[in-house]
This record gives sequence, structure tokens and C-alpha cells, in this order.
Amino acid sequence: MDAVTRTWEQVAGTQPVPPAWTVAVTAAVALALVVAPATWPVVRHVVTTAHEGAHGVAALLTGRRLRGIRLHSDSSGLAVSSGPARGPGMVVTLLAGYPGPALVGLAAAAVLATGRSLAVLWGLLALLALLLLQIRNLFGLWSVVATGAALAAVTVWAPPAVQSTAAYGVTWFLLLAAPRTVLELQRSRRRGRGRSSDADQLAALTGLPGLLWVAVLALLTLGASGAGALLLLGATTTGLP
Repeated sequence: MDAVTRTWEQVAGTQPVPPAWTVAVTAAVALALVVAPATWPVVRHVVTTAHEGAHGVAALLTGRRLRGIRLHSDSSGLAVSSGPARGPGMVVTLLAGYPGPALVGLAAAAVLATGRSLAVLWGLLALLALLLLQIRNLFGLWSVVATGAALAAVTVWAPPAVQSTAAYGVTWFLLLAAPRTVLELQRSRRRGRGRSSDADQLAALTGLPGLLWVAVLALLTLGASGAGALLLLGATTTGLP
């Protein structure tokens, strides 16, 4: 019980904000992971995990029944839910995927702005644990467990300075990676390979052009990413509140 109490006090308490140069380095590393052709196919799995998780959360919040989530080795994924085939619930569920990683990053940035980097790591672990309950294929299971194990190692055993740096790094990555997936969506649609994409399914449901839905997804994603980046930069400039 004492160990649980101490852990809770650490999570609820504040940790030192990393120096500005450390935050700048984490942002640069995150950006390199996103833009480098060698690393993007690997780290994109993290974005897909958040994307499909966002579909699942939106489905549950709109009253649909989540049937399961599958993550594939080509970094694609699928969240299956049951409920009305049309209507606001289905629209919101489809709309949530692409902005999902940026919204997770925004939430993490808001917590980091209060100086609680450890809370960000534990929060991400909790989200992965909940997601694990909905995974329905072997690769997805392996992917979530591997990601969770790496995050848990930092959360439980790393020194505070490393934990804070990791929290900033993961948050920057989610904020910077999310817009790239929307760009890839439109590229895929232009080449005629995205006809079952979220944007095209939204177009089929609403009668509005798929390109319009891509623009909506881009605005939501860029808005969340930009707000998160401002929070991170503000926390670094002012230090702990």
C-alpha cells in the first residue's frame, strides 16, 4: 500500500521541466522520425495505434458497440463497430481517426504544461492497456505489448530527467506525425488507392465531396497539433506554473 501511495504521489505531483535545449532536441528527433524514409514506416505503427484507438473511443462515446480493433504489419488498421450504418454516430466515428493522434498529443501537452510529465507516461500506459482489451489479431497484440513494454520500462525504472524527456519526445512525435498521415491520405486518394478511406466513407454517408472531408480532417489535425506545440513551447519558456 505504501508503494502504491508513493507512486500516486509521484504521478499527481510535478516534475522538473526539461531545459529548453532538451525540449528542442526532442522536437528535432521526433521530426526526423516523421520525415525520414527509413524510420517513418516503423514509427507509423504508433500513429496507427492512436488512429484506430480514436475510432474506438468515438464509437463508444456515440453509443455504438465496439467489436474489436486490428493493427496490421503494413501500418494499416481497422476498428469495427456495430450500430446504425448512417447518422451522426457513424460520422463522428469516422471523423475521429486522423485527428486522434494529434488530440492525444494535445492532451499530453496540456498535462505537460502543468509540469506532470510522469502523469503523461502513466496516462499513455493506461490507454494502451485499455486498447489491448480490444485487439483482435496477433500482430496488433504484439505491437501494443511491445510499445507498452518500452513505455513501461521508462515509466517505472528511468530517472526523472529521462522520464520528462521521454514524455516530451512522445508528445512531440504525436503532434508532428498526425498531419503527415492526412497528407498521405490525399496522396493515396489522388492515385486512386484510397476509395475505402475515412474521407471517402464520410463522402458516401453525407453526400459531401471526399476532398472536403480531407480538408476538415487536415484542419482538425493541424489545429490540435498547433495548439499542442504552443503548449509545449509555453511550458518550456515559463517553467513550472
